[in-house]
Amino acid sequence: MDDFLAARSQMALSLGFHIIYACIGMVMPFFMAVSHYKWLKTNNEVYRNLTKAWSKGVAIFFATGAVSGTMLSFELGLLWPKFMEHAGPIFGMPFSLEGTAFFIEAIALGFFLYGWNKLNKWFHWFTGVVVGVSGLASGILVVAANAWMNSPAGFDYVNGQYLNIDPIQAMFNKAWFTQALHMCLAAFTATGFAVAGVHALMILRKQNQEFHYKAFKIAAVFATIGALLQPISGDISAKDVAKRQPAKLAAMEALYHTQKPAPLLIGGIVNEEKKEVKMAFEVPAALSFLAHGDFKAEVKGLDKIPESEHPPVAVTHYAFQMMVGIGSLLVLLSLIYYVTLWRKKAIIDRRWLLKLFVAAIPLGYIALEAGWVVTEVGRQPWIIYGVMKTKDAVTPMPGIAWSFYLFTAIYASLNLIVIFLLYRQIKMVPILYSQQPQEQ
Repeated sequence: MDDFLAARSQMALSLGFHIIYACIGMVMPFFMAVSHYKWLKTNNEVYRNLTKAWSKGVAIFFATGAVSGTMLSFELGLLWPKFMEHAGPIFGMPFSLEGTAFFIEAIALGFFLYGWNKLNKWFHWFTGVVVGVSGLASGILVVAANAWMNSPAGFDYVNGQYLNIDPIQAMFNKAWFTQALHMCLAAFTATGFAVAGVHALMILRKQNQEFHYKAFKIAAVFATIGALLQPISGDISAKDVAKRQPAKLAAMEALYHTQKPAPLLIGGIVNEEKKEVKMAFEVPAALSFLAHGDFKAEVKGLDKIPESEHPPVAVTHYAFQMMVGIGSLLVLLSLIYYVTLWRKKAIIDRRWLLKLFVAAIPLGYIALEAGWVVTEVGRQPWIIYGVMKTKDAVTPMPGIAWSFYLFTAIYASLNLIVIFLLYRQIKMVPILYSQQPQEQ
């Protein structure tokens, strides 16, 4: 493995793990806050138990997110020094603000975890809300930095020099809103379905059904609302990408030839050597409408883009198809869920529906990872779109392959530890539940 591939692989590995930890850390505090609020309003001890159980999960993912995020910060400087040399002064503001948000989150989490029976009950609840808001802010700020890589702003690039730097404009670049919206909805959807699925499994096993059913309902509401809103966010993102990064859009749809109107491809096997796609189902003129809001609009293909600037088409296309396909399945499941509620059917007695939620446990995160592949691989060969290529930013230091192997072992170990801690926490739920009296 050459050093360039090793550096990219290490960054992909680190981001792949961190994005899951970060998304859970962004979303779970809101579940916890809702449960806590319900306990304060109803005095039902089940909600108190649920809040305490979820708060332990929040603490686990806060710690793992902090570790993996810190490693990523070091990797940016160690693996991509040329990038950080020029980009650091421009997009450093969202990173510094993210550090502030993380600091606030840590303080609020400490108050929440150790504030039971010590703080005013509503102030205690408020600290949990602060954990969620600051965690969500951290995620948005990091995404703003990534959006800058896709839509550089806040500087003038003159003769290889970065002049007239405006960090505010850099942070609020043209891509930050669409990426942040899409990412936040994806985080709520993925985490919501995962949490709802775990509690659905416990219901099917007939373990502490009242506890798990209340947990399921809270998580399912967040998950289904996020899933139903995601197509709207996806449409906004597609139109934005069509304007700013036509090469990425062409790779997403494996559009090798400019067409007017352009069909939307569903599925298909990409042959990058022959520049063609086989076995794809075409929806006539749909891509023109999705990209430009006009069924007759022209969509630029890869034939109008220099070949040296083509992203890896097959990887981007397959990842995009996976993201959209899973997203569509989750939308369907959300609609089924609400139709069941509308018909006033008891979800707890609909074992088939609970089994669907169990099956959906990993789907949101698979779609989440696929979406990041589209974002990052689809930007290639640029690390700063249109300004700096990835190959020009990599460190000249040799032996990066060994660093990649080491980090792979670290992340694998960290993941096993997290799985063990979560498994132990789930096993402890019956004990926690039985220790607290329930209000009749």
